[in-house]
Amino acid sequence: MKRVHARAGCALLGTTAALGMLAAPQAPALAASNGGRQIVTGRGPKCAPAKPYSFSLRGTLIGFSQSEPLSNPFRATESASIEASAKAYGARVIQTNANFSGAKQLSDIEDLISRGVKVLIVAPELDNGLEAAWKDAARHHIPVFTIDRQTAGTDGKVPGGATACSDGYVSFAGSNFFQQGQQAGNYLAQATGGHANVAVLEGTLGNLVEVYRTEGFMAAIKSHPGMKVVAEQSGNFATTTGQTVMTSLLQAHPTINAVYSENDAMTYGAITAIKNAGKQPGKDVKLVTIDGTQEGVQDIVSGEVYADIETNPRFGPLVFGQIQRYLKGDAVYSQLIIKDHLFTQANARQALSSGIVY
Repeated sequence: MKRVHARAGCALLGTTAALGMLAAPQAPALAASNGGRQIVTGRGPKCAPAKPYSFSLRGTLIGFSQSEPLSNPFRATESASIEASAKAYGARVIQTNANFSGAKQLSDIEDLISRGVKVLIVAPELDNGLEAAWKDAARHHIPVFTIDRQTAGTDGKVPGGATACSDGYVSFAGSNFFQQGQQAGNYLAQATGGHANVAVLEGTLGNLVEVYRTEGFMAAIKSHPGMKVVAEQSGNFATTTGQTVMTSLLQAHPTINAVYSENDAMTYGAITAIKNAGKQPGKDVKLVTIDGTQEGVQDIVSGEVYADIETNPRFGPLVFGQIQRYLKGDAVYSQLIIKDHLFTQANARQALSSGIVY
């Protein structure tokens, strides 16, 4: 698999922007909120249109290209957040779903353009393959805002269009996936005393979430020589696949006693596979995961998961704030990085009762 790295030059500008949002402290001190409070760091060059647009968000048709089925709690919450924010701003939304297919997502975006959308919000499935859509959007003067995952622009680089918004690819909003992987590695080392035979359940190959979460994890465990990765395989960010892969890995490597899962959905399947193998999750096999869903955080309370690093899917207020500013002619950051919560035994019950998790 080709590893795609962010282009040099999109360095942190040293600005932590409130951007109209309220800040929430990272775990273990959790804010009593509905999960919408975010600390956001603006990165990279700023992007501004040549002149303000002739329309505002009110009454405007927005195209939203979702990448994966809404059976995933992350995607369901993400889509609901976009719909709710569109309603709050008086905009209309047409939503499509690529169902894990990069090819379908390209077709979906082309269809949205043909239907007359004025702005595009895209949750990319893969780290490339949408370049033709960006060119078409630029021809129609449609600004593009990506959420959750980065993908290549018309220049083939990530993030796309970072030089003077050359292709209409305005900004990305999401998490620091490399840092998530690092946190997972450090917490799994803590859970195992720094000595473990580790299985890595990778996400869907070909997108930057998987790339950076894997690289971050591997970087973290380098300082723990007793942590040995004995198996790694993609579970495609899906529960059923995660269970199937974990079952195979346990059969091939019965000494596995620690699992790093790159999202909660795969973790649900891994827990089932571990139990089916006659082992106890949390005791015989330590687990660290990423997403921060209700089920994932509940698994911490039950003792089956050691730690869960949040990926906040509530992008609606953030991206619509960006769109509003951009349409008015204001410069916006090309990257908005959200600071996520970390859930452990120290704060899992409070997180569940406070409404932070999704």
